[in-house]
Amino acid sequence: MHITRRRAFRRTVTALAVTGLLVTPLAACAAGGGDTGPAEPIPAEGVDDGSTLTLWTRAPIERQANLLVDAYNASHENQVELTVVPNDDYVAKVGAAAGSGGLPDLFAADIVYVPNWVEQGLFQDISEQIDGLDYKDAINPGHLSAGTLDGKEHVLPFALDLSMLFWNKELFAEAGLDPEKAPATLEEFSAAAQAVQALDKPDVYGTATGLNCGGCLVFTWFPSVWASGDQVMNDDGTESLLDSDSAQAVYDTWAELQDAGAVLPSSTDETGPTWTAAFSEGKVGVMPFPATLLPSLEFDAGVAGIPGVDGGASTFVGGDGIGVSKDSKKSAQAWNFLQWMMSEEAQVEVLAKDGNAVSRSDLADNEYAAADPRLVTINEVAAQGSTPVAMNFQQAFNAPGSPWLTLVRNAVLNGEDSVPADNEEITAILSQ
Repeated sequence: MHITRRRAFRRTVTALAVTGLLVTPLAACAAGGGDTGPAEPIPAEGVDDGSTLTLWTRAPIERQANLLVDAYNASHENQVELTVVPNDDYVAKVGAAAGSGGLPDLFAADIVYVPNWVEQGLFQDISEQIDGLDYKDAINPGHLSAGTLDGKEHVLPFALDLSMLFWNKELFAEAGLDPEKAPATLEEFSAAAQAVQALDKPDVYGTATGLNCGGCLVFTWFPSVWASGDQVMNDDGTESLLDSDSAQAVYDTWAELQDAGAVLPSSTDETGPTWTAAFSEGKVGVMPFPATLLPSLEFDAGVAGIPGVDGGASTFVGGDGIGVSKDSKKSAQAWNFLQWMMSEEAQVEVLAKDGNAVSRSDLADNEYAAADPRLVTINEVAAQGSTPVAMNFQQAFNAPGSPWLTLVRNAVLNGEDSVPADNEEITAILSQ
């Protein structure tokens, strides 16, 4: 397995454009961030004295957030009041609150945005508390590193969202493939998808993706580059490395599948909302797919890490990190929630019991995961995946019409030999 640890790009932010909005530096935040910490020493377990804590999170992780908050409230004197914000409104809400000193005690953030908000000083430094956890080395490294600036840690994993290779075992068996064996290389993935396509079943396709969804593509294609031993960016997130031989092999594989008619036709214009629907409905043979959707599948699916060119496996460790806001006056109480959230009780009896991945590798083979070997696989790969971060990640990769989308569509759909030039355009955004 290839393990990558990213460091946030170290420079003062002059502007942060995300999801079409411009969030300017916040006068209330320390320039450069990372130096804000609790005013008083915090006990190892925090303080549980009946305080009311406020917590904001995005709608995509509402289920996990409700599970954790309900369980905490039922077992503690402190009470957490949860506010779930629509995903498209979250950045603006956080930006406005940060500028007016109105952030909640705790707030979560999409992990690819965490470095921006750490840099702007929106999270308190909780390094001492994290370092005091005797299982710190087992905490997902991608989420920890995304929230680390100048050696100071600011966030813990709130919910993991992992990309894994899923396949429909029934369709594999019909296509003469071993339903218990995962495709181990990109070539085997392509062959499996084409074998399912060759069944010529109505409304059934070999594979699917979101070819007009930058976030879908980084989530599912970057792991093949990592599994091949390469990187997608340089260490500080200012240069794109997506013109490597392994990256080119990913584009060639999907172009081959597209030319063979093995890609769900709606994938061409898919912008994200329904990119997983066809597989969930049993109409796709094999594809990189979110691990969080495993409990919702009504058929037998195989699960493995996403393969590289010649083997290996990796995953995009997405999801949300969570920390104590710069505006909180209840840091000790907020830490009580965070340390409980990372405890075996919360990770296993709340998250794993519901079929979610855990954020600690030492709890990967828990009693609930053990009942389903696929969950053990997901947990193990989670500890070995990567979380790529860059100050301008959104503009370079996720935004509509991003240079990353241009690269993919040129290489896969248009047959243009423009990867080097398109890669330079990604670098131009990352290095701004």
